[in-house]
Amino acid sequence: MADFFKMLSESSRLQIVCALKAEPKNVTEIIAITGLGQANVSKHLKMLAQAGIVSRQARGVCAYYQISNPFIFELCELVCDALSIQIDHQNEQFEALGVMLQDV
Repeated sequence: MADFFKMLSESSRLQIVCALKAEPKNVTEIIAITGLGQANVSKHLKMLAQAGIVSRQARGVCAYYQISNPFIFELCELVCDALSIQIDHQNEQFEALGVMLQDV
C-alpha cells in the first residue's frame, strides 16, 4: 500500500494520471496536456505501469496509456475532500485567532 501511495505522491505522476482520466492518450498527447518533457513523461509512465496504475496498448506505431482501474479517481476525490475540510477547519482557527488578537 505504501508503494501505491508513493506512486501518487509525485506531482508529475498525478498530472499524468489526471491527463488520462477521460480517455487513453499517447505520450505526445500527455506531453501537450502536462507540459512535461518527453523523457520525464516516459519515465513516469513506466513507473505507473509497473505499479499497475496505468496500462499500455499498442495502436499502430503509437502506444496508448490508460488508467487500469478508475477507482483511483474516487480515492483522489476522497483525499481532496478530506484536505478541503482540514483547510476549512484551519481557516476557522486562524479567523478565531485574528479576532482574539484584535481584542488584545
